[in-house]
Amino acid sequence: MHISDILNKLKNNEISLEDAQVQLRITNFELLSDIAKVDVHRAKRVGIPEAIIADCKTCDDVVSIARVHLNNEGRAIITRVREDNYTSLKSLADETNSKIRWKKRARIIIIGEPVTGTGGKVGVISAGTADIPVAEEAKVIAEEMGCSVTAIYDVGVAGIHRLFPELIKLVRAGVDAVVVAAGREGTLPSIISGLIDVPVIGVPVSTGYGAGGKGEAALLSMLQSCSVLAVVNIDAGFVAGAFAARIANLASKNRLINI
Repeated sequence: MHISDILNKLKNNEISLEDAQVQLRITNFELLSDIAKVDVHRAKRVGIPEAIIADCKTCDDVVSIARVHLNNEGRAIITRVREDNYTSLKSLADETNSKIRWKKRARIIIIGEPVTGTGGKVGVISAGTADIPVAEEAKVIAEEMGCSVTAIYDVGVAGIHRLFPELIKLVRAGVDAVVVAAGREGTLPSIISGLIDVPVIGVPVSTGYGAGGKGEAALLSMLQSCSVLAVVNIDAGFVAGAFAARIANLASKNRLINI
């Protein structure tokens, strides 16, 4: 149903204000030519911002979609950014007098003002240095959802003694959820989940080679974990960061209610 139809029904007293609000939250998107139906209401509807994945899009398409987000929400998040995307997006930021932040390791560009902090706290851990880009994607997305993030990198099972002093930092920070990115055999999330009392989200990373390479062994290992953890798809740092931030933001709301 088009927005004008909903508003006409409200005007004619055919639906209540509450029904109109519900329908607007569900149907609100902006049609961009023949290439995209831009979900400009996702953050308000589900608490997770819409992101533009630059993979398989032309620079012009990425900029056009980002412009819609800026016009409607005042910010745009672009993931899996290529070097050639930056110049075009920088021009858009200059044109709209917007701030631009390029998180190279995470391959993310954010245009617009930083979000207000929610009080949610997220931990992000990488097993190896090669897993950091996926961990960084999770970190940036959690931050873009208002969370403070404590990151610990290169503490994998090949030298497990490195983990324990760093894990104390997460406990002291009072994190509400932890994202663990691990490639190869993907064991680290199971270990973390057996040591701390907050939800753990495992992210299999496409490091490794030969049989079970490209993240497949890590994915299966996490799915077969005898510890309780959630598992996202291979290299899905965005999903893990958003899921952890949703948990953390709900936990923060509960803390405020109980004050």
